Amino acid sequence: MSWSIKPAVAVAVYGDKSAFYNCDILGLQDTLWDNQGRHHFKDCYIEGAIDFIFGQGQSIYEDCHIHATAGGLSSEVTYGYITAQSRRSDSDTSAFVFLRGSVSGTINVYLGRAYGPFSRVIFIQTDLASVVIPQGWFPWHFAGHEARFTYAEVDCKGAGSDVSGRVPWMDKLHSFRAKQRFSTSNFIDQDGWISNIPRF
Repeated sequence: MSWSIKPAVAVAVYGDKSAFYNCDILGLQDTLWDNQGRHHFKDCYIEGAIDFIFGQGQSIYEDCHIHATAGGLSSEVTYGYITAQSRRSDSDTSAFVFLRGSVSGTINVYLGRAYGPFSRVIFIQTDLASVVIPQGWFPWHFAGHEARFTYAEVDCKGAGSDVSGRVPWMDKLHSFRAKQRFSTSNFIDQDGWISNIPRF
């Protein structure tokens, strides 16, 4: 794919223990730079086309609506990538976890491509529309090292959730263990910081 579109970050998150509730985050390429620390996105709408959630955050996207669209540039951008997660080592705690919520769009998309050698993205109980490309995942610059990635879909539903056409190196995580390991409380809220966030 070749295009003249340039990155334009709408939100960059560097801080640990950052939370975003009921936010609309809109862009095209590199919309949300989920860069460092533990982050909680809840009931958010996130829109873009190319690597529009990227970085090395340790983050949960809970009940979020992810919408893949190129808007008026749909003739130039015919497919895209939701995530570009950049986990750097096997001991790196970062990952993007999508808990429930939905994926929709007006262009076809991969769920993710590797922006780091140990890239890790998990979709749990997410409603995936038919816009999801059957292969699901793309190795990008790390072809030949797919065994290092953790790309998984656990108990997802919808027209795009059929995994029969997925890449053979997609992880098959055990449903119960994945839901425990990547729950909000176990993955990002071990010290209870989320319950201390003021509610208005």
